[in-house]
Amino acid sequence: MKLIAIAKPIVLFIVTVSSTVLFILLSRPSNQSSPRPASMAARSFVLWLHGLGDSGPANEPIKSLFTSPEFRNTKWSFPTAPSTPVSCNYGAVMPSWFDIHEIPMTSNSPREEAGLLKAVQNVHKMIDKEIEAGTNPSNVFVCGFSQGGALTLASVLLYPKTLGGGAVFSGWLPFNSSMVEQIKPEAKRTPILWSHGIADNMVLFEAGQAGPPFLEQAGVSCEFKAYPGLGHSITTEELKHLESWIKTRLQSSS
Repeated sequence: MKLIAIAKPIVLFIVTVSSTVLFILLSRPSNQSSPRPASMAARSFVLWLHGLGDSGPANEPIKSLFTSPEFRNTKWSFPTAPSTPVSCNYGAVMPSWFDIHEIPMTSNSPREEAGLLKAVQNVHKMIDKEIEAGTNPSNVFVCGFSQGGALTLASVLLYPKTLGGGAVFSGWLPFNSSMVEQIKPEAKRTPILWSHGIADNMVLFEAGQAGPPFLEQAGVSCEFKAYPGLGHSITTEELKHLESWIKTRLQSSS
């Protein structure tokens, strides 16, 4: 009986992501505008954090949608989480940024802050490395789906500098309200884009809805977009909006 219980959450996550990537590949626009020279585009960095049980390489087709010339000098990074036992899947070992105690995730689900903060430190190292290489912090964007979305939120809010933005897809608040005291004034100026499907049965819509009020109270700007009929997945519509959202925030090259 446990094998069946373990398999269901894993399959749901993996099938969702695989279907999303396939849909993205099939729906790529055939007519692209002529790109301007890369030297005219600002250097930028997009860090994408995958969901539970997934991998970085499986999400790389996402960048194929970002066809605007502003992304000619964009470096993309799709890291894979370490494989660890996950409580909600009865201790099964899989790629996971931190432990998750229950699925579906609700607004009142228990938080695993110790593991979360360790994952945040690793994300900060990736960001630091890119900034040291010459990328303006204002052109650094962290994005993530599901568990990766929760980690995205924690990573940008706890980073000591203002970043270009953080994009959360089907994520949740991964920490308690006491964490607000650790958010520096610079981090509060990092804008957040939060997208969530109303029909999500893995990370319930109520978990996503809890985000904007929390962020508003903390003094963080958040754009929340609800998608009727969308389950625990990402659509091309969401990613094209992300492209536009990032474009409006990119700092021009000097």
